[in-house]
Amino acid sequence: LTANELLQIICDELGLFYNSQERTNKVLLDILTKYLLASHSRGRHTLLIIDEAQNLSADVLEQIRLLTNLETDEKKLLQLVLIGQPELAQMLASRELRQLSQRVTARYHLQELSVREVGIYIDHRLRVAGFPGPLFTKAAVRGIYRHSRGTPRLINVLCERCMLGAYVTDSRRIDRRIVKRAIRELR
Repeated sequence: LTANELLQIICDELGLFYNSQERTNKVLLDILTKYLLASHSRGRHTLLIIDEAQNLSADVLEQIRLLTNLETDEKKLLQLVLIGQPELAQMLASRELRQLSQRVTARYHLQELSVREVGIYIDHRLRVAGFPGPLFTKAAVRGIYRHSRGTPRLINVLCERCMLGAYVTDSRRIDRRIVKRAIRELR
């Protein structure tokens, strides 16, 4: 992703029209600024969320920093949320990106979940998906915790494999045996 492609994506997501022949950074920034000022005058706030931000180049992160300059006398026109793996924090700690890092007003680092939190997390994800009751036994949750070390992404992958295993074996509950088999399959 280049800085120009980032600006194009932002304009596209906001439904802003730009001439494909004239899509320089300046033209795109002008269009974006005009939109943000109009939105601000109507009392609306614009939030840009970028996931997997650790995959962005320093040039793109610098463009993001420049977006933080878009403001009126009283407030920023664009709020930014960067979400990423621990590598993002390492990137922001570099000398090259210190100006962007200085503009970060809040940071949150998701730590590994405890075994109790893993069970709560799994139950919550199942409820959101529409599953009403418990699916994983306590022993299964402990096995998922041990294998994932409480990392949500790994929990998700392992639970998905466990649910596939339960479906194939026509099991109504996921127990330690299904978790062990899913771990073997993932390896």
